[in-house]
Amino acid sequence: MRRRRAAVAAGFCASFLLGSVLNVLFAPGSEPPRPGQSPGPSPAPGPGRRGDRGELARQIRARYEEVQRYSRGGPAPGAGRPERRRLMDLAPGGPGLQRPRPPRARPLPDGAPGWPPAPGPGSPGLGPRLGCAALRNVTGAQYVGSGYTKAVYRVRLPGGAAVALKAVDFSGHDLGSCVREFGARRGCYRLAAHKLLKEMVLLERLRHPNVLQLYGYCYQDSEDIPDTLTTITELGAPVEMIQLLQTSWEDRFRICLSLGRLLHHLAHSPLGSVTLLDFRPRQFVLVDGELKVTDLDDARVEETPCASSADCILEFPARNFTLPCSAQGWCEGMNEKRNLYNAYRFFFTYLLPHSAPPSLRPLLDSVVNATGELTWGVDETLAQLEKVLHLYRSGQYLQNSTAGSRAEYQSLPERTIPQEDYRCWPSYHHGSCLLSVFNLAEAVHICESHAQCRAFVVTNQTTWTGRQLVFFKTGWSQVVPDPSKTTYVKASG
Repeated sequence: MRRRRAAVAAGFCASFLLGSVLNVLFAPGSEPPRPGQSPGPSPAPGPGRRGDRGELARQIRARYEEVQRYSRGGPAPGAGRPERRRLMDLAPGGPGLQRPRPPRARPLPDGAPGWPPAPGPGSPGLGPRLGCAALRNVTGAQYVGSGYTKAVYRVRLPGGAAVALKAVDFSGHDLGSCVREFGARRGCYRLAAHKLLKEMVLLERLRHPNVLQLYGYCYQDSEDIPDTLTTITELGAPVEMIQLLQTSWEDRFRICLSLGRLLHHLAHSPLGSVTLLDFRPRQFVLVDGELKVTDLDDARVEETPCASSADCILEFPARNFTLPCSAQGWCEGMNEKRNLYNAYRFFFTYLLPHSAPPSLRPLLDSVVNATGELTWGVDETLAQLEKVLHLYRSGQYLQNSTAGSRAEYQSLPERTIPQEDYRCWPSYHHGSCLLSVFNLAEAVHICESHAQCRAFVVTNQTTWTGRQLVFFKTGWSQVVPDPSKTTYVKASG
């Protein structure tokens, strides 16, 4: 009886937790769930601090028009023929967003645009997407974190797939400061939600393997704010630089290559050259080892206007750069150069050169130095990174380093050594020496270069470049059968 009561209680608690998280997503005035903390009411605007409602309407309209510009900026790759429809509304009963009723464009005071926004002609068709129906039976809801404007949650869909949900953070700085200034909760929500809408449009327009995938969205009325917006996106792992520094060079190079490909895409996007004004590791996630940008609400497409090069100063904490002013009155390449230098100072300088194969270091040093001085653009940077990939994947980087080894090793097919591990750095496994090799000659060369190595085990597992993973061992006192491995032991004498 006690077990049954405990099971019922556990089930009730799980249901309550899930309902609480979903209520946070779709009910303004709540905070993300934290252990032992109940959501409280939003702070009331301070006396004498309510700003001009006309200024709030102006800000809403400015963001609304920005979303319109991006939605009409020409079809993104694979978007198909543009359709004349509301940007955020698919036909009722269609394959996309399933709404309980048609959307209502509600006017706001002082001339602000209605909500949901209607960008007009030229908006790309979003195609089949997940909608509100997909969120009715989610499980495993978890609060992931929040920033200036948005809160992020992780849920599992009925089919088992894990996705991320983004919504305006009602306890966040963006909404809270607006409410304190203007005292207009609905209008401030619209202002903040347009940043989420802008990010959604850019995720759709800038589709690329290194841009987070947009899966869908949902409008749902809450108690005091109608049509609150939640976006459904691909789920990634946060970028933790300290952890990345402990990973293999091959995986770190993959991140830098992903970033190079992303910056090339942003420099040549269908919308023009896109710059990321908030460029920090926290704006990116890792999905199966690939780096993807997830936060685009602070992205900008327009280049900086100028009258002379004095207006084209690119400022960073450590140094500044002066770029030329074009005859058309725009700072040449400022968006691209800003992205590139941020890639250098946040990623390349830490991840590229350290523990790289010796023959590749001069080329990698050139990439780091050229991006740090902005002597290269994204095209040349990506070309050099792709060259490094080719040299590494093809084995050409080995040159003569694996030739002339005098050591002899005996092959033991379908055998492995379960113990006798030692640690090396960087390794794919923290408790042993697990490295990738291009061929058997490189495995022999590595074993010969490690004083404690007396044997190695070749697995049937490969890395993203197709290289085999090999365990290096201190001996072979115990050898056991394993059909997926081949052991090589150093011949005596």
